[in-house]
Amino acid sequence: MNLAAIDIGGTTIKIATWKNHELQNEHAIDTPKTLEEFYQVLTAEVSKMKKESDIRGVAISSPGSVDQKTGIIGGSSALPYIHNFKIVKELEKHFNLPVAIENDANSAALGELAAGSGKGCNSMAFFVIGTGIGGAIIMNKRIWHGAHLYGGEFGYMIIDGKQLSGLASPVSMAKRYNEKTGKNLKGKDVFELTDQGDEIAKNERQILLHSLAVAIFNIQHSFDPEKIILGGGISNNPKLIPLLDDEIQKIRNSLTDLTTVKPNLALCTLKSEANLRGAVANFEQQN
Repeated sequence: MNLAAIDIGGTTIKIATWKNHELQNEHAIDTPKTLEEFYQVLTAEVSKMKKESDIRGVAISSPGSVDQKTGIIGGSSALPYIHNFKIVKELEKHFNLPVAIENDANSAALGELAAGSGKGCNSMAFFVIGTGIGGAIIMNKRIWHGAHLYGGEFGYMIIDGKQLSGLASPVSMAKRYNEKTGKNLKGKDVFELTDQGDEIAKNERQILLHSLAVAIFNIQHSFDPEKIILGGGISNNPKLIPLLDDEIQKIRNSLTDLTTVKPNLALCTLKSEANLRGAVANFEQQN
């Protein structure tokens, strides 16, 4: 089935045609400032694709808390105009095609499941490590949304009395470091300073690694997924998994009276295509 694939972001919207089991003609446009312009721009893009291919539906990845039963995007994002009304119904009117929308983190997870590090798995957890900590849980090849659409919201987990997002995101790590040193460094810089003997950086990186390791350990022993995949900018660092494996092993070693499972960690592989590919996978599951 040929589809229009759309990944809505706060700055740009990525668009591609799903044809012959692959993404084609990928490109990006600036994200519109108003709902009216949003409809106009996307309708024009889909109309163009319909002329070039036999498009049968529109698959969308979106920020926010997507309720697939109601077709409403709840929560909040950088695009307030897409929230809290039946947007799926409105888009179907504009496109004259069926529409399926999934949350962006869930879409990325479905993309990795279909064609990335999670291929072949029935279950997996996906961590998005960025400004905060987000993610997704997949059981039986489908997203586990949860009773209140909070499935995979790992950033709300409490570690040592604090939320995981405030402990384990590179942005939070850099903020803590900068407050203590008066510098203005990014998370990547702080991560690397540890290997140069910077004790403050070492401490802050350890907080990140330990908090993330605890969260991963807990997810493994509560949902027991086949794989736990790590995404976000930090996933480009080849040191991440070895460091986390070491930290998780320390946790396992400390539990001398219990037999534990070693999480099977992997880095995401689809990168910028993950959301588009996952939007397609979601559409195919829903239709």
